This record gives sequence, structure tokens and C-alpha cells, in this order.
Amino acid sequence: QVQLVESGGGSAQPGGSLKLSCAASGYISNGRCMAWFRQSPGSERERVASIVTGLSSMSYDDSAKGRFTISRDNAKNTMYLQMNSLKPEDTAMYYCAASSRAGNCFRIETYDYWGQGTQVTVSS
Repeated sequence: QVQLVESGGGSAQPGGSLKLSCAASGYISNGRCMAWFRQSPGSERERVASIVTGLSSMSYDDSAKGRFTISRDNAKNTMYLQMNSLKPEDTAMYYCAASSRAGNCFRIETYDYWGQGTQVTVSS
């Protein structure tokens, strides 16, 4: 069983930066998807960025390209999301997710481990 704990959320001004962390307890095999999702009130949970463990193959939603960077420190078993040039529309609860089996990292159904979420608020 894998447990995921997010941290690093908070408030930022437009144009500012935040770095989210996702600490995993338990072993995640290589070739598995890990991702950051976000959800704002009244909206569906959407994938922001994902990474394939062991391959460091990364992909981003169009809204995150050029502004966000996903990474993973294998030694610390921790995943990160560096968010720069933040916009008010980035305001949401951000969730860390991981899969126990190989699958399509773009699909929310692939993920069976979830963190509790960390709130990000961007406003002036």
C-alpha cells in the first residue's frame, strides 16, 4: 500500500511561484504513472502533469506547459511540481496521484493512490 502526502500549497500573487511536494511511503515500481491533478469547485479533477517512474518521461496539460515542471527524487521517494508564472485560474486543490500498474498516464482511471490535496490560491 502506498500513501501520498502533499505539502507546499498556499497563497501567491499572479506571476509568483510555488513548489508542491508529494512524499510517498511505500514502493512504487518503475514504469508507473505519477501525476499532479487539480480540482476547483464545480469542476472535474484534471491532470496537470505526469511522470513515468524510472523513465522520467514527463507530460503536461496545455495550461501548464512552459510554466510548471514536474520532477521526482527517487532517493527521497518524493515528487515535486514547480509552478511559476502563476495565474488566478491556477487556483485549485492540487492532488498527488500514483498508479500501482502500468497504464495511460493521461487517464484519471489509471491512478489508484491519492493524496489528501493541498490548496493553491492565486490572487492579488
